[in-house]
Amino acid sequence: MTNAQYPMTNDKMILLNPGPVNLSDRVRNALLNPDLCHREVEFSQLQSRIREQLLQVYDLEGVGVAQPRHRWAAVLLTGSGTAAMEAMVSTLVPRNGKLLVIENGVYGERISKIAKIHDINYITLSHPWDAEIDIKRLIKLLDENADITHLAVVHHETTTGRLNNLVEIAAICQQRRIQILVDAVSSFGAEELNFEDWGITACAATANKCLHGVPGTSFVILRRDALPSADTIPRTLYLDLATYCQQQDKGGTPFTQSVQTFYALAEALQEMAEAGGWRARHSYYSKLANLVRDGLASIGIKPLLPEGSSSVVLNAYYLPDNFSYEEFHDQLKAQDFVIYSGQGNLAKSIFRVSTMGAITQDDMERFVNVVKQII
Repeated sequence: MTNAQYPMTNDKMILLNPGPVNLSDRVRNALLNPDLCHREVEFSQLQSRIREQLLQVYDLEGVGVAQPRHRWAAVLLTGSGTAAMEAMVSTLVPRNGKLLVIENGVYGERISKIAKIHDINYITLSHPWDAEIDIKRLIKLLDENADITHLAVVHHETTTGRLNNLVEIAAICQQRRIQILVDAVSSFGAEELNFEDWGITACAATANKCLHGVPGTSFVILRRDALPSADTIPRTLYLDLATYCQQQDKGGTPFTQSVQTFYALAEALQEMAEAGGWRARHSYYSKLANLVRDGLASIGIKPLLPEGSSSVVLNAYYLPDNFSYEEFHDQLKAQDFVIYSGQGNLAKSIFRVSTMGAITQDDMERFVNVVKQII
């Protein structure tokens, strides 16, 4: 990707927070498409097109024989990434199932909160927020709990920027026939997700992060055979994926969808495909992330995690000496850059920089120069 692909954002602020992201003019202009009733055929066509586009991001359109959509489905929701996560967990873990939640950040812990609220039988494997997943502890816990049917894990833990190792986890789960539910909210579209080889049952994601769409639309990509049977009483009305999938297969929707954000997502997915898909986006993010990492290292700002542990989507850094986050944030914002704070016990020690959205190499070079001027 080059700067020419994002010629102007029409925004004063460069958003380096992990979503919402800066929009390209092309995606923003898609919001100006005609007003549309969600019960009309035109909306049905738009919705179906997005569902196919989402499967194509990771080449899932070719899975299966004769009828590729019979194995995988993309289910669209109006709501944030958390809505998609809650829909996935509450729909796909049955009442006689048992869920293991892996926690090494805020978003893993959020999955546990979802399970608790919906009265799902679950246990946790907890880690310090800056720690990688302990595979030996995972195996031991699974050996001690042979009744676990599902495992939920965050792919990119935005708390720290860590990219969790799904390859090892997937192999362990496949050996035990445990279904894997993945929070891919901030990795879908920029990091590898090998649905078939890793045995992923479902993953939840959103439009307004690596896909560069507008906040308001999220989705779950799932194996159709993981959906509950028609006679199962759902835990939730609005977030029941079985109902959504059934009606979307027929061209309908159970509830009013956010039509304008659908327009934007369809355009964002087309823009991404034309630019080379998730692999090209990964490469572009990596280039920007390395630029920032090297630039900040040259003035003594250290990353929270060692090189190779973070995603290309977001990196966390220790605050410069003698700066509070608030002071650092405000001085950068005065120069048109929005960074993101740490959470919990990291709030006073780190800041986070994301490379998502319609931002250019020039933007990031200027960001590094502004940081150098400030400190």
